[in-house]
Amino acid sequence: MKRAPIGIGVAIAVGLAVLAFSTTAALGIDLGDVVKVGGIAFLVDQYDEQIDSFITSALGEREAAAKGATKVVPILSLGGGGYIGAAQVVGSPENVQRVKAVVQVEGKFGDFRAKVLVPTTTSKASGSPDRAKGVGVSAVIEFKI
Repeated sequence: MKRAPIGIGVAIAVGLAVLAFSTTAALGIDLGDVVKVGGIAFLVDQYDEQIDSFITSALGEREAAAKGATKVVPILSLGGGGYIGAAQVVGSPENVQRVKAVVQVEGKFGDFRAKVLVPTTTSKASGSPDRAKGVGVSAVIEFKI
């Protein structure tokens, strides 16, 4: 299990507090939502290996386990909002190792809704995602905020 130094944890908490107080009034974001998003992102980062083992085990029990190396990374959502989570990516070990996040782009077109999941080598949701070649998404865990 990875352990973050206390200084990093404090910096994250302070950063979340500043973000929460600076954006809640302007964007109508609830402080509880900001804390929830930060908490889930932190938990995904800290317990990625345990989450990965759980997903692999659950899929294996149903004879649907992914073939290849797997890793759990956070999902960065664009366009649909309202959810935060994690995704298990699968591929060759060297390709999976490069993945930092999965960018989720959502859109609604009349009666249709589209959701595109792109494994990426960057951990930012802005601009065009740098697609990780040879990697796919095998599972998604989402939490409604």
